[in-house]
Amino acid sequence: MAEFRSDIEIAQASEMLPVTEIAKAAGVEERYLEQYGRYKAKIDYNLLKECTRPDGKLILVTAINPTPAGEGKTTTTVGLADGMKRLGKNVMVALREPSLGPVFGIKGGAAGGGYAQVVPMEDINLHFTGDFHAIGAANNLLAAMIDNHIFQGNALNIDPRKITWKRCVDMNDRQLRNVIDGLGGRTNGTPREDGYDITVASEIMAVLCLARDISDLKERLARIVIGYTYGKVSEQKPVTAGDLKAQGAMAALLKDALKPNLVQTLEHTPALVHGGPFANIAHGCNSVTATRVAMKLADYTVTEAGFGADLGAEKFLDIKCRMAGIRPDCVVIVATARALKYNGGVPKNETGEENLEALERGLPNLLKHVSNIRDVFHLPCVVAINRFPQDTEAELSLIREKCRALGVNVALSEVWAKGGEGALELAEEVIRLADEPNDFAFAYDLDLPVRDKIAAIVTRIYGGSGVAYTGEAEKQIRQLTALGFDRLPVCMAKTQYSLTDDPAKLGAPKDFTVTVRSVRVSAGAGFLVALTGEIMTMPGLPKVPAAERIDVDENGKISGLF
Repeated sequence: MAEFRSDIEIAQASEMLPVTEIAKAAGVEERYLEQYGRYKAKIDYNLLKECTRPDGKLILVTAINPTPAGEGKTTTTVGLADGMKRLGKNVMVALREPSLGPVFGIKGGAAGGGYAQVVPMEDINLHFTGDFHAIGAANNLLAAMIDNHIFQGNALNIDPRKITWKRCVDMNDRQLRNVIDGLGGRTNGTPREDGYDITVASEIMAVLCLARDISDLKERLARIVIGYTYGKVSEQKPVTAGDLKAQGAMAALLKDALKPNLVQTLEHTPALVHGGPFANIAHGCNSVTATRVAMKLADYTVTEAGFGADLGAEKFLDIKCRMAGIRPDCVVIVATARALKYNGGVPKNETGEENLEALERGLPNLLKHVSNIRDVFHLPCVVAINRFPQDTEAELSLIREKCRALGVNVALSEVWAKGGEGALELAEEVIRLADEPNDFAFAYDLDLPVRDKIAAIVTRIYGGSGVAYTGEAEKQIRQLTALGFDRLPVCMAKTQYSLTDDPAKLGAPKDFTVTVRSVRVSAGAGFLVALTGEIMTMPGLPKVPAAERIDVDENGKISGLF
């Protein structure tokens, strides 16, 4: 039996090509390339204005609701691109950047796995090209300017109790969720309740990922609502970053972060890794700029959306595609037999054993996501079964049978162990489907009232029966509607583990109600955020954080990153 090697050991043993060779293979001229060492570079987004090549096809990879048993969405995305390359296709990958929070929290590394990874894996997971630090600096500059404005006389009449803008840090730190700052006397500021978000939950992250260029970035930054003025609810006016004249300095901090990062897969397929909003808090997709650059350079772009299709894919389609004017040509839905059995009620430690009854109980979760892609968004799709050694032929046959009853093909993915070779069946099906015409449609119309848009997502995508609102949410919807924000798309903040707002309800529940506890505006990003359940914008570390197993030796070699 071959010796088992961890993801980081496989990555460290790989032979990377200089990024200049990757850029040349991708058709990136030297004048657009800004190198960050030997294996990383940024691409100047002005390439989009000057390249006349028609856009290639777009492949979206999504998944069932995530479980502790694992799905392997990023691994499948990378392996699929490598498989398409093996079939002679001109292909690029477009992925999100990992956040340090999950890297040191639960997940460890987040650059794919096994023989389907993007490299240099350690750099991508740890600091990379500094994009997240730039986003945090821009976020915290705005926070500092808010409090300084109040300290200097508060000419904008900002109510400190109505400030909605928080500081941020790219780390899971529950201690910072709620703080009181400005203590120590008048020269140290005005005392007030405050808090921190994780950087990937900052609206700056969403703005960066949706901006087309530096001009659009500055316009979006200026629109960010940081709080409200004193007065009754009907008299309160939103205060923006533009009112504080902060957008220019913030954009200066972000000018390089706006440029996509070029790296490679283990099989030297060009990969753009850029931006990283969480899908259960924000819209969960890599940047519009990276996707558009990849589509301009390659015949096929393979990208992914965060968590399950109810979150990442819905937001990719209803928010990102709507704003960017793009649409997928094919969707891949990743699942594992293990995760489906977990959805069917099997404990994680028993998911490696054959259990057709549990598998059949869990399959409705997969079939609901398939139905949404086909019947709500009207896109062709294929189910990719990320195969594990313990999977039996009977289990795989059952998955194929249930999917084919809906007219959807199933392809095995063995990319963790075999790289691109393990994705050839999937790659062939994706290429076939991408050539089929589709009647892509959004899940809701922008002209609908806020409640109707939320109801459309809950009933059409989640399968719920209705929506309940807290009194606070009702009040916020009325205020946001009066301020003219009601025509924005809706970004649902919901647990990733269930189609409902209750993480314990697995499978495909029916006749449930989703409770919206708060609605806020991300005017710079261009959407409303509806918060449900116990979703928090600052996660905490688990009892045994991944950081405990991460180390570096005297030669600078890192271990423990997956």
